[in-house]
Amino acid sequence: MDADGLVEFERHRPRLFALAYRMLGSAAEAEDAVQETYLRWDATNRAEIRSAEAWLTTVLVNLCRSWLDSARARRETYVGPWLPEPVPTGRGELGPLESAEQRELVSMAFLTLAERLSATERAVFVLREAFGYAHREIADMLGLTESNAQQVYRRAAHRVREERPRFESAPAHARELVEKFLSAAQSGDLAALESMFTADIVAVADGGAKVHAAKRPIVGIAAVLRYLAGLFAKVPDATFAIEEINAAPAFVVHQGQSLVGVMSVTFDGERIAGLQFVVNPDKLAYFARVERALTDETAG
Repeated sequence: MDADGLVEFERHRPRLFALAYRMLGSAAEAEDAVQETYLRWDATNRAEIRSAEAWLTTVLVNLCRSWLDSARARRETYVGPWLPEPVPTGRGELGPLESAEQRELVSMAFLTLAERLSATERAVFVLREAFGYAHREIADMLGLTESNAQQVYRRAAHRVREERPRFESAPAHARELVEKFLSAAQSGDLAALESMFTADIVAVADGGAKVHAAKRPIVGIAAVLRYLAGLFAKVPDATFAIEEINAAPAFVVHQGQSLVGVMSVTFDGERIAGLQFVVNPDKLAYFARVERALTDETAG
C-alpha cells in the first residue's frame, strides 16, 4: 500500500476497532474485522472514495453484520455461558468513555444483552448511540431507507430498555467497593461479603470447555459464597489486581506470570448484583497481549 493510504487507514484504525468490538463483543474478532477492512482498503481504487471514514465504516460494519450471524450459530453450541471478551479501557483502547452512557455501551452487561439483538439492530443501535451517526448516514451504510433505519433503531432501543437488567451503573466509588470486596474475599470474611451482595446475586463463569468452570449461572448469596470459597481455594497462589476493564473496575487474576482470569462486577446501587468470570484462555489472549505490550513498554 502507498504511504498515504496506510497513514489514512492507521488514522481510523482505533475507531474501527472500537466499533467492531461493540458490534461483536470479541476483541479477537474485532481485530480480524479491522484487518479484513484493511485488505479491502488496500485492494480498492481509493481515488474514487470521497470519504475514507464513511467507506471504511461501511465496509467494517457490514463485515460485522455478516460475522454476527455465523457467530450466533457457533454460540448455540458453546459450552456453558457465553460472556464478551474483556478489554482494558484505562488507556483509551475503546475511545472516549466520558459519560455514563458511553461507559454503559462497553460494559459486560450491555454487550451480553446486545447478543439478543439482530445483527442489523445491533449495527444501527451502535452506530447511532455510540458513534452519533445520523439516520441518513446509517441507512446509506447498511443499505436501508432512512425511515427503515429509524424503525430499526426504535425497535432496538425498545428491546434494550425492556431487557436491560435493573442494575444501575456502578456508583462513583465503585473502586472502593471492589477493593472492599477483594479484601473480604481474600480474608474469608463471609459476613462482610454477604453484606455487600444483593439477595439474588448471580455469578456467571465463561470457561468455554477450555478450563473447568460452572456451566450454569450461580444464584443467591449462599451459593455464590460457596462458589467463591471454592475458587479461592483452587488458586491459593493467585495474585489479584484491580484495573479498569470495559469502563469499570474489575479484577485481573494471575498465577505466576500467566493471566488466568478476569472478573467483572455489576452493581445494583451500593451492592454487588452480579459477578462475571472470564477464564476461557482464548478470550484472555487479547488482554494478555496488551499486558505484555505494556510491560515491554515500561521496561523499555
